[in-house]
Parts: sequence; structure tokens; C-alpha cells
Amino acid sequence: MSQIAVAIPRRPASFVSRALAHRSFAIGAVLTMLLLLAATLSLVWTPWSPYEIDMAAKLQSPSAQHWLGTDPFGRDVTSLLLVGARNSILVGVIAVSIGLLAGTALGLLAAARRGWLEELIMRLSDFTFAFPAILSAIMLTAVFGAGIVNSIIAIGIFNIPTFARITRASANAVWSREFVLAARACGKGPWRITFDHVLPNISSVLIVQATIQFALAILAEAALSYLGLGTQPPQPSWGRMLAEAQTLMFQAPLLAVFPGVAIAMAVLGLNLLGDGLRDLMDPRLARKR
Repeated sequence: MSQIAVAIPRRPASFVSRALAHRSFAIGAVLTMLLLLAATLSLVWTPWSPYEIDMAAKLQSPSAQHWLGTDPFGRDVTSLLLVGARNSILVGVIAVSIGLLAGTALGLLAAARRGWLEELIMRLSDFTFAFPAILSAIMLTAVFGAGIVNSIIAIGIFNIPTFARITRASANAVWSREFVLAARACGKGPWRITFDHVLPNISSVLIVQATIQFALAILAEAALSYLGLGTQPPQPSWGRMLAEAQTLMFQAPLLAVFPGVAIAMAVLGLNLLGDGLRDLMDPRLARKR
């Protein structure tokens, strides 16, 4: 009696199992969680006050009392790094939120209305790209003075055309799909289609891009603080820690190593997290895994 083999379809792997198996996402998630943990911890505890100056304890080597040593003003480097992580996240979250909200709105408007309005929005985006975040911060500083608020505004403005272009390109692809044509045939207006069909289908792209822009915002904030245009004393900043350490490279080289490693790990973790999310949220790649 012959036996007939019946093929049982394999259930697709869940998002969690695919995320754990994705090396880039796992490494990026761990590094990002460490960044968030450091920022959260600084809200409730630091080994020493990051604002207390003790010139008698300046430039101490790492020890049991000061885990990563002290800076030229006697401040604890560990405490400065923890609070610096909080400031970097604050700048990144607000700046990316500005770019995400304004850029997404402009991109959706351009895709929904088309014609001269789309052309106007895209040309304004091209014009904004001519002013990088650092250049925008220099101009704002010349008018309003240096500070973390101007840094956030400059980085946020620079993020707007990035999200506008990505939103417009992704939305145009969705507008040509069959289910959108069916919705239009049923009498739905452009704004109803935008919020019911277009925006949900491009949300994954926006999430991935927001993660990548978050990393760039942290890097831009560090660069602006290094130039003296970002976070101002006495608030700790990784970029300003690097600027203060550059004159002591031969006397205390670790002062530059610790904030440099913190910036590199934060940017690397967010970039790996963004790359992993892009792979995991792509339906075609999800079916292959």
C-alpha cells in the first residue's frame, strides 16, 4: 500500500525570533539599550555630581573612587558620560521629531496633490539641503547665540527635507497600487486615502529612517558641542568633553578616548538597529528568513 507524503506548510517565523536571529539588529539593540540605560540611570544616580568642580582632584587616573578618572576641573568622567548620554538623547529625540513630523507632512502633501505644489516642496527641500546642520547652527548662533536649543532647531531643520523626500517617494509608490485605485473608485478623497492607506504602508520606512537620523543627530550634536555651538557649560556633552581633552592628549589621553568611544558606540548601535529594522520590516526579506 503506497504512502502519500503530505507537505505541511511551514509557519513563518515571528518578528521576535527573526529579530533575535538577525545579528545586526541584535548588536544594535544591545548598544542602543546600553545608551538608554545610561541616560535613564543619570536621571536618578551618578557616582559624583557632574557639576561639582574639585581642582585638587583634577586629572586623576581611573581608580576605585573615580572609575574613569577625572577631567581638568576635577569632575568625575563617569558622571559626565552618563549625563552626556541624556543630553545627546534629548537633542536626538526632539530634532528627529521635528524632521519626522514636518517632513512627513510635506511629503504626504506633495504625493497627494502633485503638480506645482509637489515641485515647490521638492525645490524647497533641495534648497534646505544646501545648509547642513553645522552651517545652520553657525547662522543661528550669530543671531541668537550658542545653545542647545539652537542646535536642536538646526538639526531638526536639516532633517525635514530628508523625511520629505523619503515620504514623497514611498507615498508615490503606494499611490500607484491597486488597492489605492480601488479606494479612489469607491469615492474616497485624497486625504482619506492618505491617512487610511498611504501612511500605514510607509510607516515602516519612516521608522527605519528615524532610527538612522537619530544616530546622525547625536553625531551632529557632538560636532556642534565640539565647536562650542551646542550644549553649553555647565551641562555635560560628549562633544565638549572631546574639545576639552584635545589639549591634554599627551598628558591624559584617556579623556579623549572615553567620550570618543561613547559617541562611536551610540552611532554604531543606532545604525545597526536601523539596518536590522529595514531587513526585518521588508516583507520580501521576511519571507526569505
